[in-house]
Amino acid sequence: MKFKIASLLIVFAFTVGSSQVKKWTLEECVSYAVDNNLSIEQYELDLQSVQIEKSDALGAFLPNLNATNSISSNTGFSINPTNNLPTNTTSFNVSGSISSNVTLYDGLRNIHNFNRAKLNAMASQYRLDDLKDDIRLNVANAYLLVLSNKESLRVFKAQYNVTQQDLKRTNELVEAGVVPRGDLLEIEATVANQEQQIVNSENSIIISKINLAQLLQITDYENFDIADESFDVPPSEVITNTPKTIFDKALTYRNDIKFSELNVDLAEKDLKISKGALLPTLTGFFNYGSRYSDATTLLDGNNSPFTPSFKDQLWIFDGFSYGAQLNIPVFNGFSVKNNIKRSKINIDKAKLQLEQEKLALETNINQAYVDVKSFSKAYEAAQKTLDARKLAYDYSKERFDVGLMNSFDFSQAQSRVEDAEAQLVRTKYDYIFRLKVLEFYFGLPLTLK
Repeated sequence: MKFKIASLLIVFAFTVGSSQVKKWTLEECVSYAVDNNLSIEQYELDLQSVQIEKSDALGAFLPNLNATNSISSNTGFSINPTNNLPTNTTSFNVSGSISSNVTLYDGLRNIHNFNRAKLNAMASQYRLDDLKDDIRLNVANAYLLVLSNKESLRVFKAQYNVTQQDLKRTNELVEAGVVPRGDLLEIEATVANQEQQIVNSENSIIISKINLAQLLQITDYENFDIADESFDVPPSEVITNTPKTIFDKALTYRNDIKFSELNVDLAEKDLKISKGALLPTLTGFFNYGSRYSDATTLLDGNNSPFTPSFKDQLWIFDGFSYGAQLNIPVFNGFSVKNNIKRSKINIDKAKLQLEQEKLALETNINQAYVDVKSFSKAYEAAQKTLDARKLAYDYSKERFDVGLMNSFDFSQAQSRVEDAEAQLVRTKYDYIFRLKVLEFYFGLPLTLK
């Protein structure tokens, strides 16, 4: 009997443990989003396509090799493929050849194409990494919003519990005839307002968790939740650097800047490829072939006609050719010159885009720096305001308990504390996120530790 009870307890404990909802940390959310985002998967496929282009460019250096074979039967007039003489009989013919061509010189276009393919692969990798950076920031922002809403809910519930106690005490005083019933109604209105705040806060948590789950490509919203942690403002040394220092460092590692820089290099490679079309192209070729026809006759030593065997004809009528071909462009309808002009324009456009990216990065860093400073002061001010509101509330509560303050004034004092606590939560997480954004521009990983 004891063994059965113990077994049931083990099964129950396993069932309860397995049904618990996973609590996601920020690091887990970021890692999962990067591994499962659909846009990232699309960019990864684009990267694979670009890497295939590099293989194509490498193959252009190698000679090609092609084999052809032909089998035919002719009735009536035809040309004998072995001796090119006319015949008017039914014949069976076989021919085959192997040919190879190799580009010896093409104005260095093959070399430029290969180098361009390597640069394009690097650019695609930087574009993919830049997308991952954006997703990390978006996930961090959504994660902190869930934390903020959860902490706000805890604040509202704590305030609600205090008000419930005040309601109970006021009800007792009303029944004893110490305070008027109007004070009880005022506190009941405060309780109703706090209940509404709790409901709104719970709804905000649900919506923010759904938004975070969607960033992670998770559709099981009901069982999705994050770790129940409350984070203080983390220490950071990034604010000791000037915006110019942060910008200079960001230029050395930011993937969007590297992507734009490589686009300039790609445009310059395209110009070299376009100019290569003005130069001659030298191609080498080699061909080996043989043929057979049952209509072929030769004379033997006695001048008697005979038809050689299939094997003998392949040896008798085989041959090879080799040489080089030089193509010199003379006139091409302005297509080459126009391509050169387009390539020069694309270089200017790529350089302008790079400068725009740098300006945008500098603007974002300066804005992030100002935001950190502003929200740091706002957070400190919110903390001081809350401390002052709590002192005022404690003083008001003492007066209310001895009947020196009515319930309306007391509820106003309590409401000001609630607003101050909610404002402190908002400014704290706004400050944390702006701080993390600035650290991210400085090359630091996203973490709340």
